[in-house]
Amino acid sequence: MIRKIVIFLLRIFLFITFRIEKVGEKNIPKKGAYIVCANHRSNWDPPILVSSIKRVSYVMAKEELFKNNFIKWIAKKCCVFPVKRGKMDIESIKFALKVLKDEQILVIFPEGTRNGMEKNGKAQNGAAFMALKTDVPVIPVGIQGTLKPFHRIKLNYGKPLDFSEYKTNKPDKELLDKASKEIMDNIIMLTNEKN
Repeated sequence: MIRKIVIFLLRIFLFITFRIEKVGEKNIPKKGAYIVCANHRSNWDPPILVSSIKRVSYVMAKEELFKNNFIKWIAKKCCVFPVKRGKMDIESIKFALKVLKDEQILVIFPEGTRNGMEKNGKAQNGAAFMALKTDVPVIPVGIQGTLKPFHRIKLNYGKPLDFSEYKTNKPDKELLDKASKEIMDNIIMLTNEKN
């Protein structure tokens, strides 16, 4: 109930503040598990993305956010769970795999940090690992626009990426890098695409 109230209020606030426009929403499946991957420019990205998806979405977020007790409480009520960056976080991976096994939605920002690609960072392999291990499609999303009040934000949803031909219980680094690049290439294309 708390989650529903928070998401409802977020939708109203974000719609008014950022005039959110959704393009390609038909690419989002109405049921079944899938992984949503988007570019990450601001702390507003997760709430904008989650409040725009009509189903319950679980968000993987850096554990540093959970140091603030109020944010930690809200995050847990809104299906946000922590991940330790820069290392293999087994507990977080197990939880994410359970989310997908239960036919839910998992939201991951492959850059691993805000403006990761602009900082010449390399996309993290977490989303690719989940996709290859579970055979769940990835929905790439390009978040466009200026994150200033009353400027339009556009969510550009791409077609699902199918990695079933790569499915394996133990994907190697080469395969993960290849899948991660495909995910990021699609996100970049959607971020720059004019509709």
